[in-house]
Amino acid sequence: MKTIKMFFTVAILMVTVSFANAQSDKTQRNIGIKTQTIHVSGTCSMDKRRIETAAYTVDGIKLAVWDEFKQVLTLKYSVFKKDAAENAQKKIALAGNDTEKYRADDMVYQNLPDCCHYKRQQS
Repeated sequence: MKTIKMFFTVAILMVTVSFANAQSDKTQRNIGIKTQTIHVSGTCSMDKRRIETAAYTVDGIKLAVWDEFKQVLTLKYSVFKKDAAENAQKKIALAGNDTEKYRADDMVYQNLPDCCHYKRQQS
């Protein structure tokens, strides 16, 4: 009799834990991750690849997605790497695209393919 009670107790416990785990959506957890959007100038898919690649070279960047139409880069990075977003902007400017804080060097910008030339703000 004790064995049957123990079996049912364990079975009920397993079912309860299983339902509790199914209800928690672990894919939406962003503990320790900060999200930031940054304006980055560009015009084409080559810019997209260049911008995202430059951002991913920065330590702490978990996600970098540039929207070609809005010209906005969405970054997700570790909260332990507080300067990751700043460093990403520096790397993107070094690659040839202007960001909110940094302007790409004129020579680097001129060496970009013609399709990647966007209207630049005067400094």
